[in-house]
Amino acid sequence: MKCYDVIVVGAGAAGLMAAGSSAELGAKTLLIEKMRRSGRKLRISGKGRGNLTNTADLHKFIGAFGKNGKFLHQAFARFFNDDLIEFFEKIGVPTKEERGGRVFPESNSAQDVVDALIKWCSRNGVTSKLETSVQKISLEKENLWKIVFCPRGFCLGKNVIISTGGLSYPATGSTGDGYKFAKSAGHKIVEPKAALVPLETSGDTAQKLQGLSLKNVTAAIVIDGKKKKELFGEMLFTHFGLSGPLILTLSKFVSEAFDKNKKVYVEIDLKPAINRQELDSRLQKKLREHGKQKFKKILKNLLPLKLIDVCCEILQIDGEKQASHINSDERNNLVSWLKSFRFEIKKCRAIEEAIVTSGGVDLREINPKTMESKIAENLYFAGEILNLAGDTGGYNLQAAFSTGRVAGLSAGKQLSHR
Repeated sequence: MKCYDVIVVGAGAAGLMAAGSSAELGAKTLLIEKMRRSGRKLRISGKGRGNLTNTADLHKFIGAFGKNGKFLHQAFARFFNDDLIEFFEKIGVPTKEERGGRVFPESNSAQDVVDALIKWCSRNGVTSKLETSVQKISLEKENLWKIVFCPRGFCLGKNVIISTGGLSYPATGSTGDGYKFAKSAGHKIVEPKAALVPLETSGDTAQKLQGLSLKNVTAAIVIDGKKKKELFGEMLFTHFGLSGPLILTLSKFVSEAFDKNKKVYVEIDLKPAINRQELDSRLQKKLREHGKQKFKKILKNLLPLKLIDVCCEILQIDGEKQASHINSDERNNLVSWLKSFRFEIKKCRAIEEAIVTSGGVDLREINPKTMESKIAENLYFAGEILNLAGDTGGYNLQAAFSTGRVAGLSAGKQLSHR
């Protein structure tokens, strides 16, 4: 029968960081992963490029997690974005900063990040057990945790860190196993829901624009006729509706509105850099100066090609019409549409398509200084299994690495203290 100082269940970003950190302190550490390879979800993060963190300040980072962000103060105080960047530099993954403060590996490869973390864990003495599904975690005599495997076998550990992720992207191994383990230890689970998820729209307009990406636009959530949240950035049209960074970040407000049976629209400002009056003046000038041109040609200076036919269809203006024949009502309608291109939202996509899961282990039952359970001694949690969901842009991976680092160091230090 094998007994370890620290057993980490789940080898994602948080689990790899936790295992390597505890082993760094000399703890005999076992890392268990049910998939064939570690870091499956990390490998596809940032569209395969690995958006590791963000250079935003602490205040913005905390704000990115909404009302639960304050829980991360202690973890970020011990291991924040500058510490993470330095850490990756030391293990052979130099990074670079891009637009919006997003930080990627210089190689543009999330695979390189996972490989470096695995090597770091191995150098520190971590024992990895892949393709091993944990069925049960229970506290035995002498305060040892028993980890039961499938189809048979078990091991014992003095400390256990659960970092099994949430419910998003189940193909990567995130199937909610950790919620069962947490419940069996007496923890409350806040209902898991999709966070950072694409949105389905009514009608076929988005479908006609499938594949079109818009940059430097603003998108706002309109709930029961009131604008609630507006963000600037980029978005994408899909065969079912809307996606891209802007939409993913706004999706949590949509989910909350649907919980209250509210009617929701997404309103896109295609020309956020100028106000309505300036836009109208420019349009009048163009229509005057190029009166013999077709309306479609005028639109080429305003819109991506894919949007032109959609614009004409929505406004019911013949694209072959001469610019000089566009009347004031048609011009005003065009200005209104450019500043307020609306989509009715039918629903959020399934949780399996979400980038992260909101909900999870209730934060009130976790010590934010150590990530240790307040209910069960020597039991720790890290990463997406916690009730934390931040904005896109590297915030969620930073939280995973920070909570994993704190949990690993805390579990390793507990051994010497006891």
